Amino acid sequence: MTDGKRYSQKYKDDAVELVISSGRPIAQVATDIGVNEGTLGTWVRRYREDHPDRFAAGEKDAVPWEEHQKALAENAKLRQEIEFLGKVSAFFAAKQR
Repeated sequence: MTDGKRYSQKYKDDAVELVISSGRPIAQVATDIGVNEGTLGTWVRRYREDHPDRFAAGEKDAVPWEEHQKALAENAKLRQEIEFLGKVSAFFAAKQR
C-alpha cells in the first residue's frame, strides 16, 4: 500500500529533470532519491505529456519499434551464421592436419 507521502511540485519537477538530464533509467533515479519507481515513472510520463514540444525532436530521431525488432532478428541470425562458420572452419582446419 502507500505510505501517504506527499511531494511538492518542485520536488517532482526536480526529480523528473534529473531523469531527463542524466539519461539514467527511472528505476535507478528512483532508488537514488528514495521514491517508488512507479511514482517517478508517472511523474515523467505526465511531464512528457505536458511538454510534448521538448520531446518532439527526439521522437523524430527514434527508430520505429518494428524496425528495431527487425534489426534485432537480423543481428541474431548473423550471430548464428558467424558461430556456424567458426565451427566449420575449425572442422576443416582439424582435417588439414
